Amino acid sequence: MIDTISTERWEDLMEQYDGCLMADGFEEALIGFGTRFNNPVTIYDLNKCIDILIERDGMSQEEAMEYMDFNVLGAYVGEETPVFLGDYVLEGHNGWWRENDS
Repeated sequence: MIDTISTERWEDLMEQYDGCLMADGFEEALIGFGTRFNNPVTIYDLNKCIDILIERDGMSQEEAMEYMDFNVLGAYVGEETPVFLGDYVLEGHNGWWRENDS
């Protein structure tokens, strides 16, 4: 279970991780911060990002997943590239997705 944190604590984290790369348009999907090889990174809820694309941009679920795969998850923008956490896994080499059954 993940506990919610106070607004004050969230603001402290935002200040501590100031300078992390943010994924434009996915602010509502930001769930936290972490480190990758001693580099601070932002962590996003992948499922919420997909929901944002469906609701905001009118994409189908398949279109949203393909967009995330090709344009977001497939983009390396340096050591601070954001992390996207979700319950989907890549299937094969073509980038198509399926829900994780495990």
